[in-house]
Amino acid sequence: MLFCVSVLCGGSTSSHPCEHIGYEVRESSMPFKKIKTDFNADIGIGTLIIFIAMIMIAGITASVMIQTMSSLQQQAVKTSENTLRDISGGLKVTYVSGYVQNSTITQLAIFVSTTVASDDIDLTYGILSLSDSAKKVILNYSSACFNHTISNGLFGTLNTSSLTSSQYGILVIRDIDGSCNATKPVIDDEDIVVLVVNTTACFSGIGTRTDVTGELYPEHGMHGIIGFTTPSVFVNTIVDLQP
Repeated sequence: MLFCVSVLCGGSTSSHPCEHIGYEVRESSMPFKKIKTDFNADIGIGTLIIFIAMIMIAGITASVMIQTMSSLQQQAVKTSENTLRDISGGLKVTYVSGYVQNSTITQLAIFVSTTVASDDIDLTYGILSLSDSAKKVILNYSSACFNHTISNGLFGTLNTSSLTSSQYGILVIRDIDGSCNATKPVIDDEDIVVLVVNTTACFSGIGTRTDVTGELYPEHGMHGIIGFTTPSVFVNTIVDLQP
């Protein structure tokens, strides 16, 4: 690198008023420092940001998965408990008798008990459906028609004339622990009760050669089945219909 310097020589004997003095400066003679452009630090910070973001996303995802798994587990447990209760418990109809008056069945006595290993069942929520092939009725329990003992025979203890086409009464045959009462007729293992139906109010009586079907639905568990055909002739006042 060449620098040119002008020097004024007023008192000089030189023929030129100014003399040009040239100096050559080499780059190697001056220590110039270069500014380094290093991008490695920028790349490292970007990678760290991405890594932190991935950790946050993974944590959120894991939290959502844990909550979902917990919710599914609770639903599965509840479903299994309800399924087990519906399969293992319920009601069964063991016997059906009828009371004959003027050549028609005016009352039905349906013997009911719980299935083996069933939970306690509250008949307050029990629904009875009956059909004589021409009409179907749905009946619920009436607390006004209840008796804990049989005092005047199967069909003479309860006053069924007060029952409508949507009501049935309960007559207790066996209640070991005393859990079945008029307010809350709960039956459990080894209990036997009779559901009394006023068939005159339901079907204007049931005649001969009539197919009768029905179901007794508890609040939970298996339902009891009713199914019989009345005989061709009513000989006795009390007739056995099922089984």
